[in-house]
Amino acid sequence: MTDNFAHRAAEWDSPEKTKMTEIFVTEMLKNISPQKSWKALEIGAGTGLVGMQVLQQVGSMVFEDTSEAMLGVLKQKPTNGVPVETVLGEIFEYKQQDIDFAFSCMAFHHIPDIDAALKHLYSICNSGATVVVGDLLTEDGSFHRFEPIPHKGFDLNELSGRFNNVGFEVFTAYTYNILSRERVKGIYTDFAQFILIARKN
Repeated sequence: MTDNFAHRAAEWDSPEKTKMTEIFVTEMLKNISPQKSWKALEIGAGTGLVGMQVLQQVGSMVFEDTSEAMLGVLKQKPTNGVPVETVLGEIFEYKQQDIDFAFSCMAFHHIPDIDAALKHLYSICNSGATVVVGDLLTEDGSFHRFEPIPHKGFDLNELSGRFNNVGFEVFTAYTYNILSRERVKGIYTDFAQFILIARKN
């Protein structure tokens, strides 16, 4: 597997990305109250910018990512006694059926087969588990400077339908933030970010 983030991992935790994840976590915690009894999973964790912000509120956490370099940076971060596990590869590499809380920020648009990933996620979640996804609303591809990626954002109704089709119940999905990026020198483009929250009944 080619590590497309190997050359970026060391500088990944920039002020811009840190602020973006802090906004996501704040929004997530408006809707969810993590419990110390929960086992959490961060999908597309990268260096754990999101997961590390809620680590002390859960009992244990699994960090999944396809980049060995990103997980290498993550492993250097202190966990203050909370048990953590890293999984290298797609979400399918995690096979235990014990997740109470799964979340992902700006990683879903990198997942090639959303339906298969959601079906697997459903299978590894406990009954009553909560899933939170933050990502981009449909855009023209310029967020990644028109580099080929699986998804140019998502339509919220369509993505909610995909969650529902595998058995989750989506109970809220809305736009929570606008990212402004300089994609062409001197020209800033706004990209809308959504949060979607679902539960396995």
